[in-house]
Amino acid sequence: MPDFVKVAKVSDVPAGSGKIIESGGKTIAMFNCEGKFYAIENTCKHRGGPLGEGMLSQTKVSCPWHGWEYDVTTGSCSMDPAISVATFPVKIEGDDVFVSL
Repeated sequence: MPDFVKVAKVSDVPAGSGKIIESGGKTIAMFNCEGKFYAIENTCKHRGGPLGEGMLSQTKVSCPWHGWEYDVTTGSCSMDPAISVATFPVKIEGDDVFVSL
């Protein structure tokens, strides 16, 4: 069973937005897609842009540096399906958001 770490409050990540979280020596990007939370590796595979600062449209985030798109549910890159970022399991308990790193 994976170990989950509290990383945020639900209210810290409004619907349709993302937030960069530092925990367990990792930098992850957390997204709230209409109440469903997802966590992915924060670093774009193209040039290292911060995905947590990108624009979220439904379940796709665009890297703010060069526009590479990733599906936050799977980590898959829209530009090249052979490229993906790591995903992390998320669970909500009350108003707390937990991620398994």
